[in-house]
Amino acid sequence: MLSLGGAIGSGLFLGSGQAIAAAGPAVLISYLLAGLTLYVVMYGVGKMVTHQTKHETGMSGVVSPYVGAHWAHFTDWVYWATWMAVLIAEEAGVSTFLGMLIPGVPLWIFALIVAVLGTAINLWSVKIFAETEYWLAFLKVAVIIVLIAVGIFLLFVNDNHLGFIAPSVQKTSTASMAPSFAPHGISGILTSLLVVIFSFGGSELAAVTVAETQDPDKAIPKAIRGVLVRIISFYVIPIFLFLQLLPWKDVSNPNGPSPFATIFTRIGIPYADKIILVVVIIAIFSAVNSAIYATSRSLYSRMSGSQSRVGKSLSKLSKNQVPVRSILVSSAVLFIGVILSAVLGDGFWHFIAASISFTITIVWIMLLIGALILYFKNSGVASWFLKLATLVVLVVLSIIFVTQIVTNPWTLSIFALVICLASYFSYRKK
Repeated sequence: MLSLGGAIGSGLFLGSGQAIAAAGPAVLISYLLAGLTLYVVMYGVGKMVTHQTKHETGMSGVVSPYVGAHWAHFTDWVYWATWMAVLIAEEAGVSTFLGMLIPGVPLWIFALIVAVLGTAINLWSVKIFAETEYWLAFLKVAVIIVLIAVGIFLLFVNDNHLGFIAPSVQKTSTASMAPSFAPHGISGILTSLLVVIFSFGGSELAAVTVAETQDPDKAIPKAIRGVLVRIISFYVIPIFLFLQLLPWKDVSNPNGPSPFATIFTRIGIPYADKIILVVVIIAIFSAVNSAIYATSRSLYSRMSGSQSRVGKSLSKLSKNQVPVRSILVSSAVLFIGVILSAVLGDGFWHFIAASISFTITIVWIMLLIGALILYFKNSGVASWFLKLATLVVLVVLSIIFVTQIVTNPWTLSIFALVICLASYFSYRKK
């Protein structure tokens, strides 16, 4: 549920429209490719966790036995930067939707509520955080399941009296990538992958909990196997239904009504737009909650064992074994996000989402490298098919990363480069 909470946020409710606009109905290919990539990455994470005798906090704790302390340090800081950007992006999203639900209230008040509530939940205890995140994730998953059930029903029994049409995918050859299916060609599919990878980012969050999970050798791989199918299903199936029931150009409008609200409204559910708005707010706040957890644990992991005054302060635990000061530092970025979103406006969310795609791609590449080292150093851990599949996915992700650098604004590439250089050269031997 923690992985679902991290992965099902504004990427689905805000990002799906942008992805469809870039690729048209062919966005389904982007989601399937990203889903297959995610499966190989997360399978490798599960293998790395089960082949460790000692489990340490943070993403570095997963990869350090395989890539070494320096590159583990690099991975942890890039991952921390990723989730700091997620915090800002999700906060901007939840404040915007709260403003739509309760107009006339300044957005900074909503942002303050989000910051205080998310920080308080994380400061209390790990148990309280986990319980809260479970129910937040449960609510939004329940709505998605209802949407899938309603969508399938309409797909098979719809007589079009509710105004549903299915013009998105005409009977043309998809092999030739006809304009009706892929109006922007291969380049559109690659562009949409940026948003899709951002949407799936957060699935690897289960690995960060390894040091605070009872019997992680069994719990983590089980959670990974279960969450993969659910995440792929909760993205691919709703997008497919949207494209079948509504004109894809209507679905692709990020500033238009939510496709969820449109479908529920047309079948006669009163106040469907308000209900969906509340669900979206819960979904995005859940992602904020998860982001605070991820950033604080990554920061705590990097500061543990440090002899500096700052390091000792940030690695101090409360009586409930919570890294209080790391949580406060990480959640402080929420207030910076309020200022940035006010200054940069609507384009701010898209910039942050694209930057997250850069950094999460790097983290996935590092996880794949760690998994490959494990596979080749320990015979019997993986079959040759798994080794080959992991190698292919690593090459594909590397190509996607290069494509991101070439096709995106130079400011975005420089932003990602600064994060990477700072993460790499800040390493010091203990």
